Amino acid sequence: MQTITETQPKLKKEINTIQLWSLAVGMVISGEYFGWNYGWQTSGTIGFLFSTLLVTLMYVTFIFSYTELTAAIPKAGGPFSFATRAFGPIGGFIAGFATLVDFLLAMPAIAYALGAYIHFLIPQIPVEETAISMYVIFIAVNWFGIKEGARISLIVTLLSVGEILLFMGLIVFNFKSDNFFAHNPPTISFGSIFAGIPFAIWFFVAIEGVAMVAEEVKNPQKTIPRGYISAIITLVILALGIMILSAGVGDWRKLQQIDHPLPEVLAMVFGHESGWTKIFTSLGLFGLIASFHGNTISYSRQIFALARENYLPNQLSFLNRYQTPHWALIAGGLIGVLAIYSGKTDQIIVMSGLGAVVMYAISMVSLLVLRKKEPDLERPYKTPFYPIFPYLALVLALFCTAAISYFYPLLSAIFFGLLFFFLILFVLFGFKYIKSNIG
Repeated sequence: MQTITETQPKLKKEINTIQLWSLAVGMVISGEYFGWNYGWQTSGTIGFLFSTLLVTLMYVTFIFSYTELTAAIPKAGGPFSFATRAFGPIGGFIAGFATLVDFLLAMPAIAYALGAYIHFLIPQIPVEETAISMYVIFIAVNWFGIKEGARISLIVTLLSVGEILLFMGLIVFNFKSDNFFAHNPPTISFGSIFAGIPFAIWFFVAIEGVAMVAEEVKNPQKTIPRGYISAIITLVILALGIMILSAGVGDWRKLQQIDHPLPEVLAMVFGHESGWTKIFTSLGLFGLIASFHGNTISYSRQIFALARENYLPNQLSFLNRYQTPHWALIAGGLIGVLAIYSGKTDQIIVMSGLGAVVMYAISMVSLLVLRKKEPDLERPYKTPFYPIFPYLALVLALFCTAAISYFYPLLSAIFFGLLFFFLILFVLFGFKYIKSNIG
């Protein structure tokens, strides 16, 4: 079993329920602002609605199940810690790899969207320069500790949720069902629904990142379930509201390939020069900033946890005087900057989504195994409708993995090829050392 010894670095407990809710919603809320609209390109509005409902079911059952693990094993490693406890080092490695892909690739996609929003407002500012500056700013912000970061997250997330509610209020009376159903193929195929899955995942991906701050939560057994469940309810309402209303205000085909769909929706209603359009685009930065900030916390804690257990170079687990894993912040930032220059937001989203669903599947199997392997483990929160919820989440996660692999074979081959390559290296060079440190 994994343990944290007295000599290992430890994180400070600073986060309360409302801050945890804000981190969970904040990590995800950028997915309401961009990314999901690429699903219309592959599926149309009707097919993508079915994609979204399928993915929503997966996330609801997943979060109600995942919360049991997070409350029972509040470790910064999140899925890595759960899988290591259930399956040992190899299971932990696979979960850790999938989680890193999930968060490290979500970051450059969000950064690129931030750049696109600012470029929409001020065309003279290049997208890439803005994206890179976001890494510099938020690595600096998080350098000074989780307490300060959580306060910033709460403020920015509240502003973001308020802005999305305002957005829906501004366009709801311009919604026309004819627009929503227009330009769709005469029949909706299963293939089109499945092809939209990675973009529907973008509505919710990264909510699992709250597990990475579990060591920093006050009274985690009560705080984590409250924060997680309230967050998933918030996100379901926002996701369905934005997607359905946005498709009904005009020709949705104009929105299916851009990184700033919400300002364009308002432009359809009020015009590009409208004050509402300009104001919303400016305020829209809050949602992207909330997610960028939250995911900065998540990726750094995942790198920290893997390094603390020697899955990554141990130096990445070092803490500065603010109890922040500063080298982990920098390392993840460097990877993100390299990814920004690919300029392929849709492909980055697919890869991030694939890492996420693989991690969801491993987490659900870990839950089922630990129920049998450690029946006496203290579980302050237990999954409702067990074992239906975790089995349903597992089946849907595996289904989404298969769908992404089928429709995006090259990206999937890269993901699984890298996983296999690094797993071989781990077995050859790292397994014995890691195993000797897990008692």
